[in-house]
Amino acid sequence: MSPVRKLEPFTLPLTVGDTRVEVSGLHRDGTGTPLVFLHGFGSTKEDYADVVQQERLADRPVLAYDAPGCGASTCDDLGAVSIPFLVSVAEQVLHARHIDRFHVVGHSMGGLTALMLADAHPGRIASFTNIEGNVAPEDCFLSRQILTHSHDDPEEFLARFAERVASSRFYGGGLYASSLAHKVRAGAVRAIFESMVGLSDHGKLLDRFLALPAPKTFMYGEQNNTLSYLPVLAEGGVELAEIEHCGHFPMYSNAPRMWAHITDLVTRADTGS
Repeated sequence: MSPVRKLEPFTLPLTVGDTRVEVSGLHRDGTGTPLVFLHGFGSTKEDYADVVQQERLADRPVLAYDAPGCGASTCDDLGAVSIPFLVSVAEQVLHARHIDRFHVVGHSMGGLTALMLADAHPGRIASFTNIEGNVAPEDCFLSRQILTHSHDDPEEFLARFAERVASSRFYGGGLYASSLAHKVRAGAVRAIFESMVGLSDHGKLLDRFLALPAPKTFMYGEQNNTLSYLPVLAEGGVELAEIEHCGHFPMYSNAPRMWAHITDLVTRADTGS
């Protein structure tokens, strides 16, 4: 077994518009096209820390970071943290880390951020692993709760949101919900969720995803294999990766299968096979 090449922490102060943020990230130098990981809502960069355990990716440069208002990243104005804001953050972080062309892996909120980033910079994307990132209105089963279960108190909304997720029938829900209060600031939730809903309802996301020229996979848990657009993706040339014993969170429920699909797409994209 190859020795583990660990990830190194970094912090990066940025100004996005008029808002000051400090990004907390993990990175590793290496050879070849870098891997860039964008986590989902209520998750953190550590969702992808096991990249160091993937022998076929052992020499790769890696970048993962916490979105502002999530994990260890801070933001002076939590109400500014929309998806377009997160795209701007990604652009600045990539610039600061001197990353031009890259493989991107994004889950849920991170998948939507990655989609909007790729749509703006299609030539920079070597491959795209979209892990249940929003491409249609039906994907807002979590984020639309900002409308269907609205509450004036952000802390109370987040607490009740966690209770609903924990009591759901989906794999990984309890584990995910147990740490929500520690991984996302309540003041950031409304702007993130409203932005996700707005883009999912009106942003023509499916068309944007299908139009991307890079090799791309849409990964989903077997509990979500009834998503109506899966046949459309397949017909449009998108590889589908169904993860067994899994709902919305493959990194919690079936990480080995998640990593196998990520590694396979990255390897094939680089070799052109």
